Amino acid sequence: MKNMTMTQKILANGAGKDFVSAGELIMAKLDMVLGNDITTPVAINAFNKAKFSKVFDKSKISLVMDHFAPNKDIKAATQSQQCRFFANDFDIEHYYDVGNMGVEHALLPEQGIVTIGDLIIGADSHTCTYGALGAFSTGVGSTDMGVAMATGKAWFKVPQAMKFNIKGKLRPHISGKDVILHIIGKIGVDGALYKSMEFMGEGLKNLSIDDRLCIANMAIEAGAKNGIFAVDDITLEYAKGRSKKEPRIFVADEDAHYEQIFDINLDEIDHTVAFPHLPENARTKDEWGEIKIDQVVIGSCTNGRLSDMAAAAEILKGKKIAKNTRCIVIPATQNIYLECITKGYLKTFIEAGCVVSTPTCGPCLGGHMGILAANEKCVSTTNRNFVGRMGHETSQVFLASPEVAAASAISGILSTPEQVL
Repeated sequence: MKNMTMTQKILANGAGKDFVSAGELIMAKLDMVLGNDITTPVAINAFNKAKFSKVFDKSKISLVMDHFAPNKDIKAATQSQQCRFFANDFDIEHYYDVGNMGVEHALLPEQGIVTIGDLIIGADSHTCTYGALGAFSTGVGSTDMGVAMATGKAWFKVPQAMKFNIKGKLRPHISGKDVILHIIGKIGVDGALYKSMEFMGEGLKNLSIDDRLCIANMAIEAGAKNGIFAVDDITLEYAKGRSKKEPRIFVADEDAHYEQIFDINLDEIDHTVAFPHLPENARTKDEWGEIKIDQVVIGSCTNGRLSDMAAAAEILKGKKIAKNTRCIVIPATQNIYLECITKGYLKTFIEAGCVVSTPTCGPCLGGHMGILAANEKCVSTTNRNFVGRMGHETSQVFLASPEVAAASAISGILSTPEQVL
């Protein structure tokens, strides 16, 4: 394997080839196929239409009921029921429903279901999250998922790559969300179109695994095929004891070809918020102005992890949510929820005037548990702020870090932690 990026090496391995080049069409074996309660029913219909009678490996399929669960209406209940029946019929090992589920892209890394070096597809665009672990992961359509559940394979066009050389160290109250919003603001929502965003450099040692999961999660918001981080001691420490699988570490060759190379200095990154209605509308705090907000959401597959809960709790402790402002906190998994109880974060949230939700994607996609009315403004730690994304078409979503979201909940206007602490 020579002249290849991390992504190209994983794809070559999956295809059983010594070398793949950008633009090449390959068929590769999969380590995991993922679906949720919205996308899986469509995949099951495709599976049945093709008259498949068995799945390729019951241990390599994950079905997570997280978008409209607990079910918000009859249609949502019917979709979950279809997934439940399929999981029972084929004895799917990784089936997660109310009571043991979590937001899929937080749950799978946490449980070690995906790990270092894996090749993963999921019928959800933010499947690219697992690149934080040095895996290749990307979103696909439900028909691809349906076929993959039967065959264990998928077609790929090998992507070109972009290199992001990370330097320096983040300042207090600045996190991975600020980093990725800074990058998307720099290159645009189509700046990495069907390319691999590869992160490496000495500054990685100053990015936690949660920072990396957040950054990889939003690679798709720059149009990328995937985002992937070089494996280091932080990755290995996170993976230790989680997965039964041995890590497979793929290192980019020194002469790997990158279409573009960007130096990202973490010291220079400030509080960054994506204004409506695109993630590329990134503005730092000096450009915000005074924006009154109606709702704050802290959670999602982007920022619902324990460190995100801790950051929000630190700012909210002893404070109160502003009058006429709603704050919804959503720990991303049951384990995170329990940790929040143990560490006293839930007490902090509730005493501040927040509502704490069971794990769900709900408000992120305008599904339930926090829909916006006409003209309402929301500061959210989620990943998309398109027109009507979280509710009414005239509502507005401002994408931010947990730190900025918590501070904004206290002041009732878009704020930094330094302004409320």
